[in-house]
Amino acid sequence: MNSKNSQLGQTVVHVVQHLAPGGLESLALDLLSFSTPLNRVMIVSLEGEKNQSITNWPRLKPFANQVLFLEKQPGVKLGTLAQLIKVFRQIKPDVVHTHHIGPLVYAGLAARLASVPVRIHTEHDVWHLNNVKHRRLERVALNISKPQLVADADQVKNALLNHFSYENTITIKNGIDGDKFQPGAMGVARKHFHLPSDKTLIGCAGRLEHVKGHDLAIAALSYLPRNIELVIAGDGSQRQKLAQLARQYAVSDRVTFLGMVDDMQRFYQALDIFCMPSRSEGFPLSPLEAQACNVPTAVTDVGASKETLCPTSGRLIKANDVHNMVDVLFQMARRHANLNSSLQPNVDDKQTPREFVLKHNNIRNMVKSYENLALKALNTEAAV
Repeated sequence: MNSKNSQLGQTVVHVVQHLAPGGLESLALDLLSFSTPLNRVMIVSLEGEKNQSITNWPRLKPFANQVLFLEKQPGVKLGTLAQLIKVFRQIKPDVVHTHHIGPLVYAGLAARLASVPVRIHTEHDVWHLNNVKHRRLERVALNISKPQLVADADQVKNALLNHFSYENTITIKNGIDGDKFQPGAMGVARKHFHLPSDKTLIGCAGRLEHVKGHDLAIAALSYLPRNIELVIAGDGSQRQKLAQLARQYAVSDRVTFLGMVDDMQRFYQALDIFCMPSRSEGFPLSPLEAQACNVPTAVTDVGASKETLCPTSGRLIKANDVHNMVDVLFQMARRHANLNSSLQPNVDDKQTPREFVLKHNNIRNMVKSYENLALKALNTEAAV
C-alpha cells in the first residue's frame, strides 16, 4: 500500500523475538486484535515453530493466518536478515514495528533495506541496557534503522534518554482490555478453581522463573497469619523448586499452583489481593489486569512497576525485601478484613483501582496512539 493512501488503512508488521506467554507478546497480540478494521496487521516471530507455538499458547490460534515464524536458531544469523527483507518486499508494509533489541537489530535494518516508509521501535524495559555490549548494539541499530522510538513507561523513556542521544522518543503506556478484565463474583471464581471460600487469598501471576520472585512471596507467606493463602497462576522451570520451598517453610498446604491459566480474568476475580513480587520488570500488565477487576494490588519497586499502581489502593514493596513484603501484605489483608462485604474492592465496580486503569491504561487508547503515530509519520513521509 502506498503511503499517500495511508488514511485508507495501514499495513503493519510487528516483529517480536518469540511468541510465547508474556507481557510483550500479549501486547503485540492486542495491537493486532484491537487494530482499526481497515488496517492489515500481522506479527513476525524471529524464533519458534508455528504449530508448536500455537500448542504452547492457544491464544495464538485465532490469529494463525496473521502470524509468521522464521524459526531462527540461537546466535547471529544473517539468513534471518535475508528472510525479513524478502518478507517485507512481498508484504510491502507501511509500518514495521519492532519490539525489543533482537527484532530492532534484524527487522530494523531489513525494513530500511526493503524501503519500508515507517519504522517504529518500542522498548518494553531497559534492564538489558546495563550490558555495555547490548547498549552499543542498540545505539548502532537505532542509528541505522532510525525508527520512531517509543517507551512504554516514563521510567523507560528516562533511561533511554540517559543512554542514547536519540531525539525521536515518546511514551505510550501499555494498556489492557477493560471489557475483558472486569469485577466478578468472587464465590463463582473460587469455585471454578477449587479454592477455599473462607480464606484471604493473595494471588501472583507470571512465569515461574527466578526473576519473577515467587520464592519471595512464599517466604513472606510463612510470616503471615494462617488464614492467608497464596495462589499462583503460571508455569516455568522453577515449579518444583518453588513447591519444595513451600514445604521447607511449612506452607505447602497454603500455596496453590494453578499452572497455566487461560481464564485470567476469573483468576483475578477470585483474589482478595494481587501481589507482583518480581526482581525485574518493564511496565507489567498483570497489575493492570488485576486492578481492572478491582483487586487491590501490591508490586515491588522495580522497573516501571510503580507506574501501574492506583495511587489510593496500590502499595509499593521494596525490591528483594521479604520483611517489607510481609508488612505491606499484612496491612492490605487487615484493611480488606475490615471492609464491609458489600464494599469489597473486587466486587464494587466503582472502586478506584478499576477507574484508574480505565483512565490511564485503556488498550483502545494505546492502540489508537500507535495508529496515529504511524499515520503522522506516513503523512510526513508522503509530503517529502
